[in-house]
Amino acid sequence: MKILITGGAGFIGSHLVDRLIKQNHKVVVVDNLSTGKKKNLNPKAKFYKIDIRSPKISQIFERERPKIVFHFAAQIDLRKSIEDPIRDAKINILGSLNLLENCKRFRVKRFIFASTGGAIYGDAHIIPTPEDYPEFPLSPYGIEKLAIDKYLNYYHKVFGLPFISLRLANVYGPRQNSKGEAGVVAIFCDKMLQGQQPIINGNGKQTRDFVYVDDVVEASILAMKSKKTGIYNIGTGKETDINTIFRKLKRLTTSNCKKVHGPVKPGEQKRSCLDFSKAKKELGWRPKYSVDRGLEEVVRWFQKHSNR
Repeated sequence: MKILITGGAGFIGSHLVDRLIKQNHKVVVVDNLSTGKKKNLNPKAKFYKIDIRSPKISQIFERERPKIVFHFAAQIDLRKSIEDPIRDAKINILGSLNLLENCKRFRVKRFIFASTGGAIYGDAHIIPTPEDYPEFPLSPYGIEKLAIDKYLNYYHKVFGLPFISLRLANVYGPRQNSKGEAGVVAIFCDKMLQGQQPIINGNGKQTRDFVYVDDVVEASILAMKSKKTGIYNIGTGKETDINTIFRKLKRLTTSNCKKVHGPVKPGEQKRSCLDFSKAKKELGWRPKYSVDRGLEEVVRWFQKHSNR
């Protein structure tokens, strides 16, 4: 099949591109390289350096005629979304609508969206949190992802566009950007290996549901093959606090760094953990990587990457 992936030079998107090409699909990557990297690009993919907001996106759809669209491009830095919510909405909402309009026009068969789990539910009272829990995002980023989930339902009901929105937990793994604000595992790991001091935001007791990137790619492939439409949580159903991540990475990297705490991030949740039982039942998905196994893979990758 001809498959278009936005954000295909980014962290999760590039892993998905690699898997699809292994399965002999023709893959088209759309990425403006604002956070994605050229070195992540699979040479067998056709690449367009373009912003998802550009009117020229229509020309790519007309030329390539993709059957499936994976939408993984986004501004993901929660802090930036708080600092400049208008710019954030232009990228994450208007960019997504540009894609959806083209999917409608060129009769795309299926749309798979990388949404967010934790940021949509806010500080939930039910942990692990199911998909039908009331959505109360605490950041513009979470609000934007929720808005696209609602737009997807509209495009499905009114125009017949089948979709699956994957509400992802805290994804981590090789190729994650260690220089941004998102991705505590990558940030801590890189700093520890470079002999620098990581800073734990707040008291470090805030919990997250850490899901390994290969598990997310597997969920994406199953979403593509499924005949279902709707929203699915993709997480492990297990909480891990930031202090534990710090301790495990310190041991794996043999770092001598101290445990240093900084100020709390504005809008940061105290707890986040997703119930994935719907994805297990309807998509046949379950996570295969434990946090310990996943962290070992990350440290190995960063060690090799740093040495190179």
